[in-house]
Amino acid sequence: MKVGKVPEAILKRSVLKQIRTDRPEVLLGAAVGEDCAALALREDEVFVLSTDPITGTARDIGNLAIQITLNDLASAGAEPIGVMLTFLLPERLSEAKLRGMMEQAERAAHAANVQIMGGHTEVTRVVNQPVISVVGVGKAKKGRLISTAGVRPGMDMIITKWIGLEGTSIIAKEREEALLARYPKTLVDTAKGFDQYLSVLPEAKTATESGVAAMHDVTEGGIFGALWEMAESSGVGLEIDLKKIPIRQETVEICEFFDINPYELISSGSMLMAAADGNGLVRALTAAGIPSVCVGKATAGNDRLIVSGEERRFLEPPKADELYKVVG
Repeated sequence: MKVGKVPEAILKRSVLKQIRTDRPEVLLGAAVGEDCAALALREDEVFVLSTDPITGTARDIGNLAIQITLNDLASAGAEPIGVMLTFLLPERLSEAKLRGMMEQAERAAHAANVQIMGGHTEVTRVVNQPVISVVGVGKAKKGRLISTAGVRPGMDMIITKWIGLEGTSIIAKEREEALLARYPKTLVDTAKGFDQYLSVLPEAKTATESGVAAMHDVTEGGIFGALWEMAESSGVGLEIDLKKIPIRQETVEICEFFDINPYELISSGSMLMAAADGNGLVRALTAAGIPSVCVGKATAGNDRLIVSGEERRFLEPPKADELYKVVG
């Protein structure tokens, strides 16, 4: 496609035509020439906003754009309403690929009852692969917002599902040929399929109804990054049992193959939570069919410790995600 705004004909048939999900809160949505979207909420509701760029992979980028942004909204205890999408596309990208990305995005949005409210689509020489920047809009009842900064000393730290899901799935898809030279196809296919677990909306809903004090979607920087960010935001210390952190064997194998640290690998699909009664929250999540485990506690002071048997070491601030050592 040519550099510049995507032509109106392409915009209509390959972008706007793919949008089929509507929300009653959206008064003004995606259309040719519209620069804004408009929403209406009730008096007892507040807006919750999130923004994310999707840059780590071009494969499944439409799906990831929606899932990751909705997870951020869910971590605040918000119900997602809609998203605004900005597509920055390289010249060599075909219209069919653009349509495919929009179809992915709409499928993910429809599954979550979320409306694609608008955005911008442009071909530019400044990118060499598709980039999607997303703004997510959600709503929550006044006084019911959940903050990453809600952790207090003595609270239990809980992790849902397994760490490394997103990174494992991306690597398995992008480096499939290399992996198949060592591992059976069943292992690689299972790892590729981890993208089915990327949504954390179910656990966020259950946790919000079950006394959670803080939530944080485990994204770039992996679980170590998420633990640091939650502790830093809340001004607490941590004592975390490394052996209790849930991880799939497929993630272990793939991370060993590429010599990367699974605890610092992008992990959308896993939610970090804090609660005064961690065991009670785990029971509620289990009843909802969501695996989870208490992995440690928040402590007074600033020491953030990872414990593995007799070994104790300090958690460090987040570094560049391990994914970029393999897919870049």
